[in-house]
Parts: sequence; C-alpha cells; structure tokens
Amino acid sequence: MLIRLSSLSYTYPKLEKPIFKDLEWELDKPGFYSLFGFSGVGKTTFAKIVAGELSGFQGQRVVNDKAAILYSHNQERIPGWQTINEHLTKITPPQNAELAQHLAKLFGITSKLDRTFLKLSMGQRNRVNVLRYLVQNFDLFIGDEILANVDEPTRNVIFPEIKKLFPDKTFLYISHNVLEVIKFSKKIFILPQTPEGTITKIFSMQGLDATSPQKSSHNIESKVFSLLKMAGAGAGAGE
Repeated sequence: MLIRLSSLSYTYPKLEKPIFKDLEWELDKPGFYSLFGFSGVGKTTFAKIVAGELSGFQGQRVVNDKAAILYSHNQERIPGWQTINEHLTKITPPQNAELAQHLAKLFGITSKLDRTFLKLSMGQRNRVNVLRYLVQNFDLFIGDEILANVDEPTRNVIFPEIKKLFPDKTFLYISHNVLEVIKFSKKIFILPQTPEGTITKIFSMQGLDATSPQKSSHNIESKVFSLLKMAGAGAGAGE
C-alpha cells in the first residue's frame, strides 16, 4: 500500500456542506493513474489532500512511511533570474543528471535550456516544470493539469515515454481530456458531479494503459460514454 484515505470528509472554509464525505480510496501499485471529473467537482482539493498539502479534513490519510510524494500544477514558475539549465543543474540529484538530459531531449526543450523561464511559451514552461519534478526522487507524482498548454502530438510522445522510463513509479494525472486519460491510464478514478454537491464515493474504470501513441481500441467510444456517465450521474452511477 502506497497511500490510503479512509472515512475522508472535507468542507471548504466558511461553507456548511462538505465536498467529500466518508470517502474510501487507495493507491497500492505502481502505474499511470488518472483523476477525472468535471470542472469544480474538487479534483485539485482531493489531489492536495492526497499530496499532504491540505489539512483540515476528517478521517485518516495513511502513507507508506518511506514514500516520497510530489505535487505539481500547470501554473508553477521557476526563478526568473536563472536559465533553465542553471536551475536544473542546481536541483537535479547528481545521479539523475543523465536522466535530465534525456528528458530535455524527449520534451523538445534542449535548445531552450539557455533561456529564462519567462522567455518560454506556456507549453515549454509546462514541459520544463514537469521535467524538474521527474528528475527528483519520488514514489508518487501527482500532476494537476501539468501539460494543459502542450500540444496533443507532443503529449502523445511524452506519456508513453514516461511510463517506460518509470515503470516502478506511481503517477496520478489530473486532466479534462477524456480520450487522453482513457488511452494512457491503467485506471481512472472519477469524482462524480452530484446533485447535492457532496461526493460520497469515487468511481473507477480501467483505461487502455497504452504504451504507444498509436494504440487504440474498438470500444473506446463505449469507454468514453461510461466515463462521462460516471462523472455526471453521481450516486446513480455504477462502478
């Protein structure tokens, strides 16, 4: 078991109705997982609780005592007075220096390493930010819309390669891209949009767990329908 949430309840400050109530959830194996739900259902709040960055909840958060958990979102910035190369050199563990070079090439930013963060496009900033987390030592990496500004062909290269490079690591990816989460995820966790605004159960479905951008399935349409149905139907949906 990597992490488990038991009887999780959480209410936003100054609100009376909880957004989560008595939730049960866990991650126990390496792999690429996704967290999906419509805008405003609480994906980021849930992710921050998982990451240990948000307190004030009721219930238990049990984490393997040796697990290193990283959380990133797509609006992060790095110091503007350093070039990308200077920053990566400073924060990359020595044993991961070669990995950093490989990821820079994979992400298509090798030629941008002599620039500062503000001189990059939004998509390039996203890629640099993801890179600087991947070169750290981690067990679980939670990525909250981390590649939102990156074009689809590039994401289709990045995801399979990440899965190949880190087969023993766990990823929890948050995205609004239905086809993307279905294609690349081992399992998709769905936060439903309930009529009362309180989530009491997290649904799940198997993804295609693709290891190449070309892999598809004849039943992807039914998976899309199932995913959207579970996200929108709330307590009436099945698992």
